[in-house]
Amino acid sequence: MLPVITYLDLETTGATPLRDRITEIALVRFEHGVEVARWQTLVNPEQPIPLFIQQLTTINNEMVANAPVFADVADKLLGFLEGSVLAAHNVRFDHGFMKAEFKRIGITFRQKVLCTVKLSRLLYPQHKSHGLDAIMQRHNLTTIARHRAMGDVEVMLTFLESARLELGEAPILRAAAQLMSQPTLPAHLDATLLEDMPETPGVYLFYGENDLPLYIGKSANIRARVLSHFSSDHASTKEMRIFQEIKHIEWLTTAGDFSALLLESKLIKERQPIYNRQLRNERQLYSWKLNVDMHAKSLLTLVRENDINPIELDVLFGTFKSKRQAVEALRKIADAHQLCPRLLGLEPTGSGACFSSQTKRCKGACCGRESPELHYLRLQQALTAHKLKTWPYAGKIGIREQNAENDKIQLHIFEHWTYLGAIESESDLSEKLQEKTEFRFDLDTYKLLLKAFNHPKTQIVELTAKTDSLHR
Repeated sequence: MLPVITYLDLETTGATPLRDRITEIALVRFEHGVEVARWQTLVNPEQPIPLFIQQLTTINNEMVANAPVFADVADKLLGFLEGSVLAAHNVRFDHGFMKAEFKRIGITFRQKVLCTVKLSRLLYPQHKSHGLDAIMQRHNLTTIARHRAMGDVEVMLTFLESARLELGEAPILRAAAQLMSQPTLPAHLDATLLEDMPETPGVYLFYGENDLPLYIGKSANIRARVLSHFSSDHASTKEMRIFQEIKHIEWLTTAGDFSALLLESKLIKERQPIYNRQLRNERQLYSWKLNVDMHAKSLLTLVRENDINPIELDVLFGTFKSKRQAVEALRKIADAHQLCPRLLGLEPTGSGACFSSQTKRCKGACCGRESPELHYLRLQQALTAHKLKTWPYAGKIGIREQNAENDKIQLHIFEHWTYLGAIESESDLSEKLQEKTEFRFDLDTYKLLLKAFNHPKTQIVELTAKTDSLHR
């Protein structure tokens, strides 16, 4: 398929490269379509193999007790991979484990890769599933060594031969070439960044000539999202300017999408990158505050975001981008419900009936035709759709995210819609819970929390002084 390609599969003690270890390696190397090497070995992971992994792979602790450790087979493995493309089914998994293992012995591992899962998707787009089990069923393939390294390599090879017989050589070569011709970084950036960039959630920062970022973004896959910036046709002026000005890229990994959204919002407001106009803290939010005194001359007061107390959201209505937008929205509500614009603070105070009352657009609360109590009740009902949500918990909560690929656990702490920060270790939890809280309303955090509260998979922990674990 490619001039020199090595098909490889690993068995491991789990799914996390930073924590789990390799238990078996198998590979078959081809040069110009001819098999030139075949190798397999058990590997002592230097840690116990979980029972469910033993049951899945049939590799147990006794089998690997006298096997070589990874450091003992590293040179031989590198010899088989030298000058070839590494192919694997879900290659990110295998490549990630090898990078971690080589890093433990002081070697930086970089290899051109080809994913046979992605290859299957290109060749058979009509099918939804492209795992090995699905491929075996689809092509009527069998093996007596599923979930053993060489057994799974042979399934890959049999699948490719089946595809060649069914589709011909040309479609496979085209699909492989398409996968190998992934977008690259601009020439003025360090090419090694491409290999180091993680394929996990997080935030990325583009820098120009100085320490102020040009642009900050977030993604569930940092590497894919960064590359997408450089694979477009730069139709927008912003994309073209970023491409021309960028000199350096940094990233911060997170435990998930929620963590990435929070970090992105925080960094943009702190660092004010010039190409992040949407989330930059340049706007001034306005909201209407309802007076608790129904006999007051003005029942509503326009308050700015900086003056909003998150504890008092039960008397706040609407989130408006400008004073003009807030006033226009209230006028429409007043007209639709025949409320008195004078009592709402939309017109100067005065005596007698307001102008809207004279034109039958006000029921007369301003001149005694309607009681203040009834008018106040109708105002509350008219504003219901715009009412901000009160904090639904007794105190602090934590929203927990965990990512098996980068081994991150983050607990984000909130109270009264205020983000109090995140912790990643048990030792920081009690200290964080005892910190003095200064409540501050932020619309982006408010919206993000509303969405999280409505998502069935959000892991919410109600925090008290007795809470002592990230894993509750």
